[in-house]
Amino acid sequence: MQTETPLNRRLSVAPMMDWTDRHARYFLRLCAPNALLYTEMVTAAAVTHGDRAYLLGFDAFEQPLALQLGGSDPVQLAQAAALGERYGYREINLNVGCPSDRVQAGRFGACLLKEPVLVAQCVAAMSRACGLPVTVKTRIGVDEQDSYEALCAFVETVAAAGCRSFTLHARKAWLQGLSPKENREIPPLDYPRVYRLKADYPQLEIIINGGISRLDAVREHLARVDGVMIGREAYHNPYALAEWDAALFGDGSPARSRHEVLAAYLPYVQARLEDGLRLQAMARHVLGLFQGRPGAKAWRRYISENAHRAGAGVEVLEEAARRVPEDSAATAEA
Repeated sequence: MQTETPLNRRLSVAPMMDWTDRHARYFLRLCAPNALLYTEMVTAAAVTHGDRAYLLGFDAFEQPLALQLGGSDPVQLAQAAALGERYGYREINLNVGCPSDRVQAGRFGACLLKEPVLVAQCVAAMSRACGLPVTVKTRIGVDEQDSYEALCAFVETVAAAGCRSFTLHARKAWLQGLSPKENREIPPLDYPRVYRLKADYPQLEIIINGGISRLDAVREHLARVDGVMIGREAYHNPYALAEWDAALFGDGSPARSRHEVLAAYLPYVQARLEDGLRLQAMARHVLGLFQGRPGAKAWRRYISENAHRAGAGVEVLEEAARRVPEDSAATAEA
């Protein structure tokens, strides 16, 4: 049985393929001490048959941390969930929202919205295999199956299998004709549908995701649902995440400065360099740290021109930071 403090999903960072790797998560944890972080999606097949240490390993500093799995085989997902628990994750999340062709070919992601009974079987199997909360991240509809009634039928079926927390990207997904990027932008956002779902199913935890980029919007959503998940805004403008975390969880004092966040990240970077990694693996995640500040372009340019070079070390980030003034009240730069 799970004995740890229940997870607080009031603010979380979305699982993002190729972005929320362990280095990004360490950096984001420095920005946001309280937000729940998610891994990139990892397929259940990879976890059960691949390099588990590489796929599942993380630094304890990243906690609280959830593992997102992709798959549609209940047995395989159960095995992967048990391994996730063994590695120390705090939650197992099933991806029922990704619309990419590659994911569809593996029969998981958004296409599973059309198979609520199978999703329920997967959730039930994972719940039996581990003592962690098993949650689902999904869309509000898929292709022509986009009625509110269809969404409710999906949620009811999966909830009956033991899922108590649903994260909804407030857009439908088109499985054909739109790229994953277009699926994040073209289908219109429908926040009221997510609000309605929470009102109709108050016993369930409902987290909203999609197009959220301002603190006032975060607060507005939190008045209607249980939590807010931030995606690309957290990655491209991580200091916004720091400010939101401080506003929602802090004691009224401001978040640590951008330069302080960077200084705290450098020992981690140095340790990974000593492990044999190249600087670019860690540096690519900090390009947005000074987004909107004077010197931001020079910061990004210096890193982009130097972090990939053989033998590049933390001095590249230190030198790049010298191009950005400490004064946070200065005029923003585009």
